Amino acid sequence: MPHKTSANNGIQPKERWRLMKASRFSSNFTVGLSSMNLVINYSWPSSTILLFKSENTTLNRPMGKVEIGLLNSLSPVGSLISLPLLIGTVLDRLGRKGTVMLTSFSLVVAWFVRAVAYRVEAILFAAFLSGFGNALFIEVAIYISEISQDGIRGTLLAGVNQGGIGLLVSYYLGGALEYHTMVYTHFTLAVIGFLMIAVLKEPPVSFLAKGREEEAAKSLAFYRGLSCTSKDVIAELNNIRRTLNCHSNGKYYSNCWDFQVEQKFSILLGELCNAPNETTRMTEKPGVRFEEAERKKGVILTSIAVTCAALGWLTRGSPTVVGAIALLATYFMTGDRYQWIYIWKKTHNRDLQGLRVLLHTIFWIWLWEKQGKTVVSRWTEVAKMNANKKAFVMDDRAITFREGDELSNRISWYFKRQGFKPGEVIALFMETQPEYVFIWIGLAKIRVTTALINTNLKGAQLIHCLRIAGCKAVVFGDEMSAAIKEIQPEIPDMPFFQFNSPDRENAPVLHDTAPLAAELKEMSSEPVVDAGQSKPRDTVLYIYTSGTTGFPKAAVITNIRFMLIPLGVQRSAGLTSKDVIYDPLPLHHTAGGVLGAGLTVISGCTVVLRKKFSASNYWSDAAKYGCTAAQYIGEICRYLLAVPPGPNDRAHKVNVIFGNGLRPQIWPEFVERFGVKRVMEFYGATEGNSNLVNLDSKVGAIGFLSRIFSTIYPLTLVKCDEITGEILRDSNGKCITCGPHEPGLLLGKIDKKKAILTFSGYADKTASEKKMVRNVRSEGDCYFNTGDVLVMDHYGYFYFKDRTGDTFRWRGENVSTAEVEGVISTLIGLKDAVVYGVKIPNVEGKAGMAAIADPDKTVDLVALAKGLRSSLPIFARPLFIRIMPESPLTATFKLKKRELMEQGFAVNIHSDPQYFLDPKIGEYVPLTQKLYDDIIQGAIRL
Repeated sequence: MPHKTSANNGIQPKERWRLMKASRFSSNFTVGLSSMNLVINYSWPSSTILLFKSENTTLNRPMGKVEIGLLNSLSPVGSLISLPLLIGTVLDRLGRKGTVMLTSFSLVVAWFVRAVAYRVEAILFAAFLSGFGNALFIEVAIYISEISQDGIRGTLLAGVNQGGIGLLVSYYLGGALEYHTMVYTHFTLAVIGFLMIAVLKEPPVSFLAKGREEEAAKSLAFYRGLSCTSKDVIAELNNIRRTLNCHSNGKYYSNCWDFQVEQKFSILLGELCNAPNETTRMTEKPGVRFEEAERKKGVILTSIAVTCAALGWLTRGSPTVVGAIALLATYFMTGDRYQWIYIWKKTHNRDLQGLRVLLHTIFWIWLWEKQGKTVVSRWTEVAKMNANKKAFVMDDRAITFREGDELSNRISWYFKRQGFKPGEVIALFMETQPEYVFIWIGLAKIRVTTALINTNLKGAQLIHCLRIAGCKAVVFGDEMSAAIKEIQPEIPDMPFFQFNSPDRENAPVLHDTAPLAAELKEMSSEPVVDAGQSKPRDTVLYIYTSGTTGFPKAAVITNIRFMLIPLGVQRSAGLTSKDVIYDPLPLHHTAGGVLGAGLTVISGCTVVLRKKFSASNYWSDAAKYGCTAAQYIGEICRYLLAVPPGPNDRAHKVNVIFGNGLRPQIWPEFVERFGVKRVMEFYGATEGNSNLVNLDSKVGAIGFLSRIFSTIYPLTLVKCDEITGEILRDSNGKCITCGPHEPGLLLGKIDKKKAILTFSGYADKTASEKKMVRNVRSEGDCYFNTGDVLVMDHYGYFYFKDRTGDTFRWRGENVSTAEVEGVISTLIGLKDAVVYGVKIPNVEGKAGMAAIADPDKTVDLVALAKGLRSSLPIFARPLFIRIMPESPLTATFKLKKRELMEQGFAVNIHSDPQYFLDPKIGEYVPLTQKLYDDIIQGAIRL
């Protein structure tokens, strides 16, 4: 019966199988011959030892015992040094064929030296050089596995057994042939093996990994004995391609184009949140394998081998130590553990610096708590040591430490006589001025807590803040008279005390209000003697959250937490009491009032204040007052860059600038333009215990955790739904820890016994409970939920991604508002931009919308659309644009979103011009009522 003809170029199935089998056998035999030559070389000394140490040796002299030992051991030493390099770096760079040829050539050279040389040293060198060939054990296995067909790959790996044949050949020839004849025979076999490898082709896997499709097809056809157009070749090539190139993070793609497109978007979004590009080559074990370490694999393993070999030699007299070193070398050279060596090499200086900062901070906080120290007692010490030194400076008006302490004493005497008792709360509603801090210090001296009220509040929000903290009275500056007058009828029983600053002593005092500044002159400047002693964990301040997501909450600031914040930053930034700090931030917030002002209270620094932040005066103020360090927050750095270059840009003495919110897109430009030597970005929340610091000015990073000693500081990233913020848990009910480059919710472990890990929460205990997450890693544990989605890279650097709830989903993809805001701000000349999701009826997900502050009407929407096309994937580009006359910012220069999200893209709620991204032309067009109706009714396909 005639054979059926297949579609594979007219070759009958049985004939095609015979050709494929013959081709595979010959190819595998050729590769396996290298393995045989390797074993011949490895076993060769066994038949020559007696000859080399005898008086009839063929060498220039007989070998001694040490040299005989070296003859046997130098080959493994050469292998130990060369194996990591050849299997790591060279295997990927030269390819499988090139590496096998290079390794085989070392055997050729070794046999050549043995054939022509007669000196003992030359023979020992040949033994060492031949050790480089031992990598063939692994290379041959890899080579054969990549040229064999899937169904029989395991069987064909038996070609390595040709090494056993080599062992028999070596022993037989060694005993049957004369020395030189044996050497020439082995040399000939090595040359034949080298030349036979030369006629083979690089495995198709290597070509596909480098994107060389045509060469991969030719290679596969060569090893299958078929043509490039054979269906078998095409099918197998597609299988290899899907396996090699189209698998990422457990997700398969229908074709490589889909994979490449998603990878490009992943790389882009990774850059936007400052995640390095090696994220795209992670394995199934996140955080262990990454491209940069892979490229250094050979060097790392070689270093481990050489180091352990040297240690083994030095401790050769102790078998136990040598064994331990061998186990250690084996541990680090197997699996992916070598990458931890690379991580340590890159980060150990940073980690050691961080450890010093952490231990210093922990020690002093522990000591102060043990001594019962409070903000008042620490301030008293600092004031005595710096009595005549300027504490605060503002508008050419300064208060020394002695004057500030005397003012605080008058405050304490005054309110004690007013009948206020320990534990009661008084609100401080005042703009920034040098006296601000000393007012609440004076209240703290009689153990009265101060609630620092945001000066932007009025009406219902102001009353809300007074009530949730349980305020018994209000101290306000004369500049806040209008806001106080508005709420007085709502809280008629509340006592009010008006403080006129020295430059406005004659400002009118509101009706039913005590003239505090005038009455203080009658008070004693000596300390109150019978006020009692507060405790480190007593509440000293209430500071309100910014309120971007609703009414503000009063966060509890205890004595120990107040001291912790400036102490940690002082140590991290390397500040001393001689430094002058520029603090243009409002004193009613943590950044300005605890961190900035706290450097005066706790550390004795001079702090320069400014009532209202001014981008145009920032550097001139710093230069004028000789500031050596400066603060920033939120969008301040972007505002500074938006100011035209001037002579003060580099006329200052600022060495370090610290804060949070410096966007990675402008970081390098900021440093270059203003000549700041060090940027210390940090992460933290007013009420939280999860703090991170970027000690080495890593661009874009908000801080770090040591990958090697990660348990020292118990912060963790856990997987969550980025849209809802819901924490994801495993089958055991525990949180799922994120690996490097996996976005996750940052949690900080709460430990009431350790001051640095405590969570004091809010005045409203119900609100405090909502911020706690239990059973995170073990039953009964408790963590603080920061509400922020961060990303950690392989080195332990953290990058901000988004606030939970801000991320929205559009076209099946998650869109990070923080990332898109950064891109838009850069494209429009560093103007304010707020991005949020808006709901469209009968459309899944939320469409992106950007509100842009453009009071001068200079934004070019055509250029913006073009820039967004080149910078963002289609799902991340805002569908709507709203042009606003002013910036929607909080008092701490953070972007507001809640009200904008509620208004959406409706055209009849406000008068701001709005635009729609027309999908037909790819540009923004005015959002008219008709266009709005068409979108709502689904007439326009989105």
